[in-house]
Parts: sequence; C-alpha cells; structure tokens
Amino acid sequence: MTDPISDFLTRLRNASKARLDECVSPHSVMKESIAAILKNEGYVTDLSTGTDAQGHKTLIVKMKYSNGAPVLTALNRVSTPGRRLYYRYTEIPRVLNGLGISILSTSKGLLKDADCRREKAGGELICNVW
Repeated sequence: MTDPISDFLTRLRNASKARLDECVSPHSVMKESIAAILKNEGYVTDLSTGTDAQGHKTLIVKMKYSNGAPVLTALNRVSTPGRRLYYRYTEIPRVLNGLGISILSTSKGLLKDADCRREKAGGELICNVW
C-alpha cells in the first residue's frame, strides 16, 4: 500500500455507505488526528484504539447516522503522494461554500480550514469532507 491516508479515508467512506457501526483501520498518529477532527466536527461519534489478533495497534471509529442516513456523505483525498498540493492560508478553497471542511497538514499539526485561516497557517491539503 503506497498511501495509507487514502486507504483510511476509503475505509471510512465504505463503512459510512454500508451503514456499519464502526470502522477499524491500522493505527497511525496522522489517522488518529484526522479522526479527532472528524469527531470534533460531528461527522463521527467516537474514536478509540485497540489491538487486532496479531497484536498490532488499530484505530476504531464509531460512525454517526441521522435518521438512518450517514452524516459523513463524502470524503475526497486532494493531495496524493504523486501530486502534493500546498496552499497559503489565504488561498485555501472553501468546501461547499463553507458547509464542508478541509483538513490540512501544517507546521502546527493537522488543522481544519477555518483554524488555518484563523492562525494564518498554510500547508498541504489532505482531504475535503462534507
């Protein structure tokens, strides 16, 4: 696997569309930070860590639904390993006119687009969520 972040986002997208209760993925600090932002924004219910049968650390994300419909409707990977996209804080594109969020990797850690504009920090645009 060449892009673990894309794999994580695909697992979340598939779990949401299949209406699963939770999504299990291999753990990394970046994946945990993305899941924490999604939790703070209300796209997922909860996140925790555990271990699988081989003893590897896993990230468990509890999915959120509203009247049977998934709250997480789309997750798009923007910057890929073959094409990195960097933005200044003034150039960060808005997602659905501000209804969605962008997650950026900055020198201050992973931040959503509104926090980047507030803290005047640009960086690599990881994904768009709505």
